[in-house]
Amino acid sequence: MSAPERIPPRSVTPPDPTELLARGELTVRGRVREASNAVLYCTIEYDGHSAACVYKPVAGERPLWDFPDGTLAQREVAAYEVSRATGWDLIPPTVLREGPYGQGMCQVWVEPSDEDGAPRLLALVDGEEPGPGWKAVGFAEVGEGRTALLVHADDDRLRRLAVLDAVINNGDRKGGHLLPTADGRVYAIDHGVTFNAEDKLRTLLWGWAGEPLPEEALGVLRGLAAALVDGEPLAARLARLITPAELEALRARIAALLETGRHPEPSGQWPPIPWPPV
Repeated sequence: MSAPERIPPRSVTPPDPTELLARGELTVRGRVREASNAVLYCTIEYDGHSAACVYKPVAGERPLWDFPDGTLAQREVAAYEVSRATGWDLIPPTVLREGPYGQGMCQVWVEPSDEDGAPRLLALVDGEEPGPGWKAVGFAEVGEGRTALLVHADDDRLRRLAVLDAVINNGDRKGGHLLPTADGRVYAIDHGVTFNAEDKLRTLLWGWAGEPLPEEALGVLRGLAAALVDGEPLAARLARLITPAELEALRARIAALLETGRHPEPSGQWPPIPWPPV
């Protein structure tokens, strides 16, 4: 009698999230209906490990007048690459891969905290000045002729994200893209409209506009500038995801932030706050 076939043991150590996303078997479980583009909720399995993830196929992207067709998934991956290079890890692990509906972006699913006591990041308040611990964004109509002051938390996690958004030229930083988690982290999602060569920064995180950048942020920006020199690994990875003009514009934005040493202010040439804001 021949010996039974030996089944290789499954790995005990979980794989790196990007390896799991890139090499795992992707199974579609449902669709996120409120998204403007096709966003599919999936599970992914590899080497005995599994996770929940989001899959956004390029085929499900709506055309935009100011971005080349079929490039949003690549921009999501580029945003993750820059986020990872900062060391802040504000964007969940993201890869570009083939899936059931063709090539697309695949990103680890982040479950936001639903605890009643979780700190608020955004609010509408009466009055003309934000209270302690808040930064003013601007006034918003709330119905029946009333206006309220839109504010965001004066929070180091959001401040890092404001710097990252300025770097990647995020054209759509809405409140719904901020995911606070039970472990105290804040993740950011939805980065398809980024890296345009023209100024497109639209965000709810204008509270620090014109203020000096923290020394931590300046150090991160200097590190990014060095990592984006031709021939460096990060520069090479981004060159496969965005255009040469967009890569040069990325370098120029970082150089400008280092030169001024301040958070950017609205340019006046583009609506500064996304609509709808959530």
